[in-house]
Amino acid sequence: MRPPGRRPARPRRFNALHLAGWLFADLLLVLALVAMGDQGDPVKAAEGKRPGSSASADGKPPAKPKGPRAVNRKPVRVSIAASRGDGSRIVRQLRAVTAKHRGRQAAFVLTFGRHGEPGAGGDYAHRVNSLLTKARPSMFKGATTRDFWKGGAAGSADLEIYFYTY
Repeated sequence: MRPPGRRPARPRRFNALHLAGWLFADLLLVLALVAMGDQGDPVKAAEGKRPGSSASADGKPPAKPKGPRAVNRKPVRVSIAASRGDGSRIVRQLRAVTAKHRGRQAAFVLTFGRHGEPGAGGDYAHRVNSLLTKARPSMFKGATTRDFWKGGAAGSADLEIYFYTY
């Protein structure tokens, strides 16, 4: 007998809606894993196929990597001195500091203008970025640039150049 005032326990009923939510989440997770597993690694594909390697061991030219290009996580950091005038000195400095990276293509460039105040530093960084394609057209064509101010003594610009993997 049950005690007075208590209801009898109802059996729990199965609700298919609860199961459908979990099933959908699990299916979405599986599809995401399959999609990620299907992608090739562009860095591994480019290993051994660096610019300058003309032929493989069997004498055939190396195959061009397939798939989308990736961006190297580690930037190339260079600095140039401040310059006034028509910009020809900036162009010469940019050519000099990027000479060893000839043949590569930049994905994006972050330029930090060192000046005493933010406005002047950002303006100088913008000026340097506007001369990148004049210095190396094939390297900086289509590259995204951003101008920043960096505190400290006036008179230079620091560039962080992120190159494509191939």
